[in-house]
Amino acid sequence: MTTLLGCIADDFTGATDLAGLLARSGFPVSLRIGVPDAVPSATSPFEVIALKSRTAPVAQAVTETRAALAWLKAAGATRFFWKYCSTFDSTPDGNIGPVAEALMAELGTDQTVYCPAFPENGRTIFMGTLFVGQEPLHESPMKDHPLTPMRDSNLMRLLSPQVQRPVGLIDRLCVARGPVAIRAALADHHSKGHAHIVVDAVAAEDIEAIAAACRDMPLLTGGSALAMPLPALYQADGWIAADATNATRPDVAAETIILSGSCSAMTNRQVASYLATGAPALRLDPLRLAEGGTAPALDWLATQDMARAPLIYATAEPASVKTAQARLGVAAAGEIVETTLAACARAARDAGVGRFIVAGGETSGAVTQALGVDRLDIGPEIAPGVPWTFCRSQGRHIALTLKSGNFGQPDFFSQARQSLENP
Repeated sequence: MTTLLGCIADDFTGATDLAGLLARSGFPVSLRIGVPDAVPSATSPFEVIALKSRTAPVAQAVTETRAALAWLKAAGATRFFWKYCSTFDSTPDGNIGPVAEALMAELGTDQTVYCPAFPENGRTIFMGTLFVGQEPLHESPMKDHPLTPMRDSNLMRLLSPQVQRPVGLIDRLCVARGPVAIRAALADHHSKGHAHIVVDAVAAEDIEAIAAACRDMPLLTGGSALAMPLPALYQADGWIAADATNATRPDVAAETIILSGSCSAMTNRQVASYLATGAPALRLDPLRLAEGGTAPALDWLATQDMARAPLIYATAEPASVKTAQARLGVAAAGEIVETTLAACARAARDAGVGRFIVAGGETSGAVTQALGVDRLDIGPEIAPGVPWTFCRSQGRHIALTLKSGNFGQPDFFSQARQSLENP
């Protein structure tokens, strides 16, 4: 089967978020961890490549994204989607804008749209301002993100310093008039030389109108919600057969581990909710890890009954995170936690665990790499943008869910366990 839409995500949880929403269509979706060495003889109509480039140096992010684009082109893709977080996570230098411009140059297109809105998860854009629930981005918990603190909510101001060509806006008043009006606005911006167009969206119908208006563009960029309507639109346009089906779900061992490195406000609530169930849990302290290494965590894990789904977490409040970062450095504090969680994932797999629940983008990247996972098949959705996925590690089938920090409800960890038991 030839690939129609090729997607590139800047972190692993974002990739599973995107793949999960595309899989709602019922069409096959494959998620590749990193750029594969070669293109297989058969690919899925919707291919997603997960990079770990969100906070990488700009040049590195651009190089990795170009390699992903080349693989997707070789797989047959003719349309492309650049996926970043619905909270527009970025450093002041990038990488959202520089990567988008590099993709545009490779594809020979001089205009694209930016729409990180995900109304189903409370991410909306109005007059170019991004909201998380009812709070502007810079007033939300994202203002204290340990790697990408977001101190502005205006997407045009955030994007403009990252790109070389002008930025424009299509506001909600235009979007509400539907696809024809959106296409006319894009043409008007094009005539003025505006290459990067932020598009408002406050409801699901806005996302559907934007996708319908832009589905012929070589490159779309945004959160996963913007990609969700594309399979149905492609089917209506005759670009994909209606009889394509998804893969069969494999059997996996019931033993479970939960690994949480995210320090988002929602993950803090999820950890607290799970602790209240009385499940076994171990909190990782970066300062103690720096002194004692991973051995104490591995020793604790070796004594646990995996049928009880133990939790190992470094999730903490912003003040605690800042203390560790001040002592160890931002990069070192994060790296020591990810190294420990990755080691715990390998030990759990070797002990027979078949189900891994992982919270946090950096943690998800560390765990999937530690398990040697290079391809994921998308399974049932636990929460909007968070599916179970299935893959192989050391020759065994395992189930893996990679949760973006702020996604899911407070009882997500328990919900994830139940959803795989009751598909």
